[in-house]
Amino acid sequence: MEQAATAATVQVDVLICGAGAAGLTLAIDLARRGLSFRLIEKMAAPFYGSRGKGIQPRTQEVFEDLGILDRIVAAGGNYPPERRYASDGSHVDTAVIEHRSPTPSEPYPTPLMVPQFLTESVMRERLAELGHAPVFGCELLGFEDDGGGVTARLAGRQGETMLRARWLVGADGGRSLVRHALDIGFPGKTLGVRAVVADVMLTGLERDFWHRFGGDDLSRQIMLCPLAGTDMFQLQGPIPASGEIDLSAPGLNRLVAERTGRDDIRIESVAWASAYTMHARLADRYRVGNVFLVGDAAHIHPPTGGQGLNTSVQDAYNLSWKLAAVARGADHTLLDSYEQERRPVAASMLGLATRLLDAHRRGDTRRGREVQQLDIGYRGSALAMEQPARTAGLAAGDRAPDALVWSAAGQSKRLFDLFQGPHWTMLGYHAQRGAIAPRPGLHIHVLGPHGDLYDENHYFRAAYALAAGSWVLVRPDGHVGAIASTTETLENYLLKVGLIPAARP
Repeated sequence: MEQAATAATVQVDVLICGAGAAGLTLAIDLARRGLSFRLIEKMAAPFYGSRGKGIQPRTQEVFEDLGILDRIVAAGGNYPPERRYASDGSHVDTAVIEHRSPTPSEPYPTPLMVPQFLTESVMRERLAELGHAPVFGCELLGFEDDGGGVTARLAGRQGETMLRARWLVGADGGRSLVRHALDIGFPGKTLGVRAVVADVMLTGLERDFWHRFGGDDLSRQIMLCPLAGTDMFQLQGPIPASGEIDLSAPGLNRLVAERTGRDDIRIESVAWASAYTMHARLADRYRVGNVFLVGDAAHIHPPTGGQGLNTSVQDAYNLSWKLAAVARGADHTLLDSYEQERRPVAASMLGLATRLLDAHRRGDTRRGREVQQLDIGYRGSALAMEQPARTAGLAAGDRAPDALVWSAAGQSKRLFDLFQGPHWTMLGYHAQRGAIAPRPGLHIHVLGPHGDLYDENHYFRAAYALAAGSWVLVRPDGHVGAIASTTETLENYLLKVGLIPAARP
């Protein structure tokens, strides 16, 4: 201990505890912003299981910005229709996921199925491209926040070491050591359902359907879903509230035979399996001093509706740009907006997932727009500014829609292409070029006469409904920060979030 305490202290901007989807999102965004960080994971190797397999449309937009969407799509696939079997062996096929066509403002309207281990593998690949990697087999033992930063005690393959960071982010799951150390309450409830989930190789079922047996009797249900991007199926089913469960191939074969009444479905091997109890819990706080919680450390959901992983990714996406802004001189009060914006979202998603679980118990497994997270916004945030106030349509805090526009050089462009990257984006509609002072970290575009963009098909006008001469400021996380008609208002806002005008030559 004494030797560890006197070891050299390493300085980084951010220590991230937990290399799941939330921790990886945070790391990727910090890496492309040039912040120093250490991403640690106490497991000796990456997680290998399907667990959170649904990638919702809003998370697809986040992944596009992070430069990984095409690889995520290639790794997975679409959700198949559900084949529901009656006790006499007959079946009915229904679409569980509502499929919609892309629109100019919502290019990714349908959830994807990507097993979690494949999603995280793509994220680690992207992180490697940016020159970083998680440190596996490294555990956070404890930490102290002295107001000026956090000193953390770590145990890894080289023994115990100390690390000094400006901020610590706990992305370390539902049993979070970081949350426990901060003594943050984690109220909620147990939902009365214990279940098994397993990734298995099996024979006897078509891969074109999500197979559901047991009818509306929850105690006898079992579902077998082909896992896109793999040769495996995901097995899911409720189990007794107590007692040991045999998660081996023979044990799961007995469970499948008992609940399906068939002997032709054979599990050949089990890649990963878990028995768990469903909970809905939300941390009382997301921040104490220089320490933050993201993902399952801040909220845990039942799996219904595929909200957990998606909410976790978007937590990290919201926090990362704010840490970078404060590191570069923005007022530290900017960090207060993280909990203000994200905790109500988690509360809403917990309510949704719980309602969907109740519907599932009644036999209703359909999923529509309510799970897609496209309507999540931060209208009540301290960072949402409108002048004058708008009475209808897009508002400050809302997700910034996509739109197809044309460049002055005659090329078609998507707004999402203009937004992609760690910068802010200012869009003027029939506004005066040069009215906003240029500065590092801000990209300025004008639509209309003498602008660099043209709204030839009126997609921008339909989505944003700006008056001539108005401006919309889009945050680095793709939400509208401000809508204003006066440049003085916008200049004050930009200074508030740390965007200082460039020095004139």
